Amino acid sequence: MTLTESGGRALPRPEGRDRYTIGEVAAHTGLSADTLRWYERIGLMPHVDRTHAGQRRFTNRDLEWLAFVGKLRLTGMPVADMVRFAELVREGGHTVAARRELLIRTRGDVLGRIAELRDTLAVLDYKIDIYGDALRAPLDERD
Repeated sequence: MTLTESGGRALPRPEGRDRYTIGEVAAHTGLSADTLRWYERIGLMPHVDRTHAGQRRFTNRDLEWLAFVGKLRLTGMPVADMVRFAELVREGGHTVAARRELLIRTRGDVLGRIAELRDTLAVLDYKIDIYGDALRAPLDERD
């Protein structure tokens, strides 16, 4: 799976590489190094490889996962649900139904938010039209 397939931004990666420092990943994803460490600490990131000196080495697969997590964040999914999803992924194929159900529930939440935003947009458009009409009216008719 590429970053584009996982729904993330397709950013260029160094050609022929599959090991990245935390700084490179931070620059690539826009996440801070502290956020990446926190994701690992709470179980949102799968096991991140380390060098013999203990430095994190992220892979292309890690970048793909982070792009997906970014999309989950945009849905408004609670961190606890994201961590649960990550746990289900690590548990293996027998958790596909539970993962699917979690995503279906999140999709419903997103659709609800889209409907609310459409309603909000309609109110804004209405008000913009009223003010546009007021600006086009002769000065003596304006309140």
